Amino acid sequence: MSSLAGGGQPISFPDDHPDTARLRLAEALRPIITMTVSGTPDDEALEVAAEVMERLAAELVAGAGTERRMRRPPDTDRPTVEYFPTSPIAGVVNPIAPPVRLEVVDGDDGAPSEIRATAWFDYPYEGPPSCVHGGVIAATFDEILGAANMVSGNPGMTGTLTVRYRKPTPLRTDLRLEARFLERDGRKIRTWAGMYHGDVLTAEADGLFIEVMPRQMLAIAEENATGPDDGLLAAMRRGVDAMEEDGGPGSPAADA
Repeated sequence: MSSLAGGGQPISFPDDHPDTARLRLAEALRPIITMTVSGTPDDEALEVAAEVMERLAAELVAGAGTERRMRRPPDTDRPTVEYFPTSPIAGVVNPIAPPVRLEVVDGDDGAPSEIRATAWFDYPYEGPPSCVHGGVIAATFDEILGAANMVSGNPGMTGTLTVRYRKPTPLRTDLRLEARFLERDGRKIRTWAGMYHGDVLTAEADGLFIEVMPRQMLAIAEENATGPDDGLLAAMRRGVDAMEEDGGPGSPAADA
């Protein structure tokens, strides 16, 4: 199956992929979000659309059940389109994501793998007239810096994100991005990213990330969990226990 993201870039899942239907729904919702923000239909057309969407929302809620959909942890062995499938930035099954599309490339001269990405921001992401919102740019950097850390073997959580806005970044045009791991000092991980319109650097970011051990991440999830997250937490606990039994990061065997 194939569908279209902003800018006409195709996104494809096999027909038997578990997220194929969800991808189709997300792609159908994106132009509705855009038209809600930027379109000029009359009030009658808006009322009709609202009634349809209200019925659809009620049907989806009624069929959703009480359990939250399980999230898969990011896995660099999977295609990049599946790294963060529900993310508000790169999530192809999240209708509020543009989405930003990721690619893994080899680093120069034997350096760790890096991230290249493309983006096409439509009117829902507008800040100053005709420009991408600065907060959206910052969130995009946070996402691709995190991905660069993952593919270099240095995952972590954001500690500090410093963004420099060099020039206004235009809406509704192809943008390219790159992100790379720079260095590591203990648990501190440093990464750089840039956003380009053609050959013009419109913004860049330096990220300081902190390695978080699996049991620390579990404690964060347990503290923040709200609603029906028992299944997610149980899965995380099983994963942490299995990792520690195998001598993974943060386990007594690994620390010995």
